[in-house]
Amino acid sequence: MGDQNAGGKPPVKSQEDLRAHFGQLSPLAEKKVLYHLDKFCRDFIALSPFLVIASSDGKGHADASPRGDAPGFVSVLDDKTLLIPDRRGNNRVDTFGNIIASPGIGLIFMVPGINETLRVNGRAEISQEPDLLTPLTVQNVTPIIGLKVHVDETYFHCGKALMRSKLWNPAAQVERHSFPTLGRIIAEQTAAIEVEVAEKAMEEAYRTRLY
Repeated sequence: MGDQNAGGKPPVKSQEDLRAHFGQLSPLAEKKVLYHLDKFCRDFIALSPFLVIASSDGKGHADASPRGDAPGFVSVLDDKTLLIPDRRGNNRVDTFGNIIASPGIGLIFMVPGINETLRVNGRAEISQEPDLLTPLTVQNVTPIIGLKVHVDETYFHCGKALMRSKLWNPAAQVERHSFPTLGRIIAEQTAAIEVEVAEKAMEEAYRTRLY
């Protein structure tokens, strides 16, 4: 076999190898990248109740974190700026810590029922501006911190991944009882709390501390 890998392709060890493996980028795929949020981007963000934030500490340690709320919870301040409010969580603050160290950020917005996603890449900073955060109040709880994202590039991603995964297909949903609860998982992984106590604590958190 020598230097041949799957499909008879040579090993990928450089940028040149990578392009040789996949072939040339199509003109359409190259031209679809925008450097601002146009009408379609803004409308998609207004429909999106969920996104994933990718960040890094600048030393090669990456992190991906989910964010979710009612559709349109991310505020579009202008065609180059977004504001993501921080809702109540577990206080690990991995994303915020990464942004302090390295401002580069990647976002993927999803809309239930639509297989295409919106990708936004840019630079983020921590925002504590009351005039920006107060309008994002939910259930009488005003976020006191958020991420302001300065958009460098944005583009729509085709729906092949979501189509293959059948993510929005109700028939493909897993029965919740077929997988352990988060309380049980944490209890058994940490051996620091009883399963029943952990499950009750998690149920209480979901019921009373979403905001």
